[in-house]
Amino acid sequence: MATQDEDSPAHQDVFVGELRRWREVRGMSRTAVAVAMGYSRSYVSKVESGHERPSREFAKAADDALNAGGALRRAWREHEAHRPVVVRPTYAERVPEPSAGSLFVEHDDAELRYDGRVYRAIMRRRLVNNGSEPITRYMIRISVDRFPGDPDLSNQLYRDRPLTWEELDLQAWYGEDRSETMRWVAQHDRDAFKEVWLQFANDSGHFPLYPGQSAWIEYTYSVQDDKWGNWFQRAVRLPTSLLSVRLDFPDHLDPAVWGLHTSMTAESMPFRTAIDEQRAGNRRIFSWTTEEPPMHARYRLEWHFRQRPPTRVEPTEKPSQVMRSLGVVQSDDPILHRAAKPFQLPEEAEDAKRVIAELVSAAKRVAHAHTFGKGMGLAANQIGIDRAASIVFPPGSDDVIMLLNPRIIENGAHHDEQYEGCLSFFDVRGLVPRPLVLHVEHQDLSGHRKITIFERGVARLVAHEIDHLHGTLYTDRLPPGAEAIPIEQYGGSGLNWQY
Repeated sequence: MATQDEDSPAHQDVFVGELRRWREVRGMSRTAVAVAMGYSRSYVSKVESGHERPSREFAKAADDALNAGGALRRAWREHEAHRPVVVRPTYAERVPEPSAGSLFVEHDDAELRYDGRVYRAIMRRRLVNNGSEPITRYMIRISVDRFPGDPDLSNQLYRDRPLTWEELDLQAWYGEDRSETMRWVAQHDRDAFKEVWLQFANDSGHFPLYPGQSAWIEYTYSVQDDKWGNWFQRAVRLPTSLLSVRLDFPDHLDPAVWGLHTSMTAESMPFRTAIDEQRAGNRRIFSWTTEEPPMHARYRLEWHFRQRPPTRVEPTEKPSQVMRSLGVVQSDDPILHRAAKPFQLPEEAEDAKRVIAELVSAAKRVAHAHTFGKGMGLAANQIGIDRAASIVFPPGSDDVIMLLNPRIIENGAHHDEQYEGCLSFFDVRGLVPRPLVLHVEHQDLSGHRKITIFERGVARLVAHEIDHLHGTLYTDRLPPGAEAIPIEQYGGSGLNWQY
């Protein structure tokens, strides 16, 4: 039985429906969207509940904040023109009587990010089981071609330097909030092509997709730019309701992007709708969406950089010298060997904001100079600020974990050893034992204390940064008799943590 909210006029409005759906796709709360748009949360809530009429400016801000590729602006124009509102039918209305084992893709969302050295693909799909049997696995394909116009040259490249599972760093999750990791099994392993079964299971158990159920899956992988050509293709292999694609490039490369639509029976044609382009800080983002794409269609985005990426050469400076030049305090500075001064919150909230902003700015400078496959962190005393604040970027994510006045209140029972590096003496790596689980108490800007549990690689990053704020370096954690090794002997740069 439908609730009152589901039957309300606001729920039936095409713009509100699109706004809610894109919030779900991006995994953002109303508060997060409001902050990104520059609006108050109450205003966003009123629009979603139908108590406020969205303006053109609101629709544009929402489209930009959610990287919807123009979908929200189109929905607003349709609403304003008083066209008949087309409500997306429910699964039962839209999908014909299924055959056993078939799948329907409600939303296929793909993103490709480039940091100047490595491409990272982030693929999200909302799957609906349109069959009569549980779905227990899902096939994905990874295909690269450095020289699409010269197959002989590409074949030679991948024969000499095949694409490896280690460099791909394939990871997969099930659920809107990545609630479950997914195991995967290789089906085909070729030099430039991989086929993989994502399994709806992990070490903790099985979570099949039963008939009539729907769920998000997400998987990511990385490819060095010397193995990836200037193209990104989406092929429609299952009935799909909505396809969205996003390219995220450094702005200083001045990228130009265009799109081509092909099928098994037709020649290439330009996209029927324009690719949306916007700037976000020092990034250039290109977004495009299409509804009800035909089966077997292929949508190919191509690009070139009008400013060539800098030629990659072996640095003549030591890594520690590079970090010093980027403003990272080195290990001989006394500030790294004493506890940082805590914030008095909320009284010093503005000071805390400024310190966090300085940390984020410094982290961006560092990320341009080095690829961090394991994620990275930075403490305020590492940039010469004697305050108890640090940030952590988890592996493969742009999310920022902000830690103010943090302290570890409980360690998990299990430990492991992994190599760590430190920006304050980046010429070496050390094999450091750390707990696999940390319980950390920290504060938000309002002074509210909370406890967050971190696990595995993120726990290690967080522990490293909290150590900094207490005047401890990872070399202080090395077992007796152990020493850090030169970076030249370390072979794990650019790779994720191994568990």
